[in-house]
Amino acid sequence: MKASVVIPAHNASQSIGEAVRQSLSQAKGSLEIEVIVVDDGSTDNTSEVAEAAGAQVIRQANAGPASARNRGWQSATGLVICFTDSDCIPAGGWLTSLLQGFTDPKVGAVAGSYDIANSDSWLARCVHQEIIERHSRMSGFIRAFGSYNVAIPRFVLAATGGFDPVYRRASGEDNDLSYRIFKGGWLIAFRPQAKVAHHHPEKLWRYLREQYRHVFWRARLYKQHPDMRAGDDYTRPKDKFEPILVLGFMGLSGLALLGITSFTLPLVAVVAIYSLIQLSWPVHWWLRDGRTEALPYAGVTFMRGFARTIGFCVGILRFGFGVGSKR
Repeated sequence: MKASVVIPAHNASQSIGEAVRQSLSQAKGSLEIEVIVVDDGSTDNTSEVAEAAGAQVIRQANAGPASARNRGWQSATGLVICFTDSDCIPAGGWLTSLLQGFTDPKVGAVAGSYDIANSDSWLARCVHQEIIERHSRMSGFIRAFGSYNVAIPRFVLAATGGFDPVYRRASGEDNDLSYRIFKGGWLIAFRPQAKVAHHHPEKLWRYLREQYRHVFWRARLYKQHPDMRAGDDYTRPKDKFEPILVLGFMGLSGLALLGITSFTLPLVAVVAIYSLIQLSWPVHWWLRDGRTEALPYAGVTFMRGFARTIGFCVGILRFGFGVGSKR
């Protein structure tokens, strides 16, 4: 059997070589692997590094990762297309584990999970732990996958049209394809043992900026898929309450600044509830694992809630919140 690994890359010369080498190392027995790197308008030597590591490289003008992935799978020759990212390092047996998830003809995609490539960073460790906690609550079949670690048969990609290139940044394009696969009648299997090590954010400002961007594009995603506004398997209840509390905080703060003191008590209540919600998981990690380093992460999630809420509001202003046209 032949499988193709498609990796979109933009200015990824520092990490693409290892990503390619570890992807090629997945070939075992009768399993043949080709690795296709789509250089999405890089200004460094990403293409040269990828080629030296053994990848087939396709160059295109910068159009975003969704467009790059489409270019990759359309050029691939494998029956199954496996997607990962340029800053991910596939673990041993990664691809075999994904392929073993196709146990039923109704399975249209098999998704894997994360490991961590930069565990020396406190922020990266905390972000990774939260992701793993979320994944631990997911069942064997899900409604959404991440494009950093998923295998999709070519015929499913052809039937759905692949990734929507309107998503110019790495935000929402994988959820959109997930929902279209799910609504097309296929199952999405989840195999957490199929892992790729990811370089999680190490700088707070970069992390908050990424979160802002992700939720900005969520506004468009939910316009296209209004039936998914309640969230998917990755979503937790706190994610739904956060924007309500943040907007309440901002509104009540404005009224308090205007001297309307009758709103002071509601403001205190909103801040207290929001703070308790943000403390819940770090305290849980601390009590369960003795990880005192988890406690300051509440401050990160406190700020993240504001970044997400502002991003979503700006996204609604940009895209609207009605029902969009189907792709």
